[in-house]
Amino acid sequence: MLHTDGKKDGGQVRSFLALIVVMTYVPGQLLHAAETDRAARGRYVFALAGGCGCHTAEGGPVNAGGRPLKTPYGTFYSTNITPDPLYGIGRWTDQQVIDAIRLGVRPDGTVMSPVMPYPAFSGMSDEDVSALVAYLRTLPAVARENMPHASSLPFMNLLMRVWRWVFFDRGRPPVRAPQEGVERGRYLSEHVAHCQECHTPRTVFGTLDRARYLAGNPDGIDGEVTPNITPDPETGIGNWDESDIVTLLREGFLPNMDNVQGLMALLIDGIPLGGYKDMTDEDALAIARYLKQVPPVVQRIDR
Repeated sequence: MLHTDGKKDGGQVRSFLALIVVMTYVPGQLLHAAETDRAARGRYVFALAGGCGCHTAEGGPVNAGGRPLKTPYGTFYSTNITPDPLYGIGRWTDQQVIDAIRLGVRPDGTVMSPVMPYPAFSGMSDEDVSALVAYLRTLPAVARENMPHASSLPFMNLLMRVWRWVFFDRGRPPVRAPQEGVERGRYLSEHVAHCQECHTPRTVFGTLDRARYLAGNPDGIDGEVTPNITPDPETGIGNWDESDIVTLLREGFLPNMDNVQGLMALLIDGIPLGGYKDMTDEDALAIARYLKQVPPVVQRIDR
């Protein structure tokens, strides 16, 4: 009798210990799986943002910065956003990375130039920006020092802070992005793919000229001329079908079968980690439908 009870007690102890192991192991596995899934979603957000292509110098390590971006206010060099602890974001908390993306503020309190399109990214959803940060953490760290900007603006750090205080409206980003329809297209166009940052002309203060939203920019980054992508039939894309826009976003071909060049080609190809070409047909169509319903603006852009 005593011997039998001892066996029962021993079995209960082993069962209890096994339960403890499961209770500690399974949540860890689930947490790892959830983080892996979040990083995978972040990779897609990264692609929708054009592969953050400006942060990779031509022929250089991915996301290690150093790409020159010429503007009317001087040349700005993209920064290292790899997980390197010295020159990149390796020591930044997730919230600090999110604040840099959406608010244009570094951990030391300095303010970024709006060449980094944080005014656009400020509307990126909580889920998307968190997933993007999780993905950035998975990329190889590169110990590449950041290059100082060659700006023609005096007291640039002070001016950037004043510019942000006067012109930046942080808004209230959604917890979750719209999932379908024109609202999905508007969200992707404005807050992830940031189309307006290149296709809208700027005022003398460097802000977007909203009266000519998406009407093209004859003096864009690196001196590139960007076309009118409003639905005006004469000077914009009013005669394009939705499928034409989808083909451009996914394959880089215009309706006349010419291919895009410059920064747009970089955003589409997203070499080597992903770009607009990797967006789903549904998301490309949502952007196309959004662009077809924005107010048409008559503005001829000569290339």
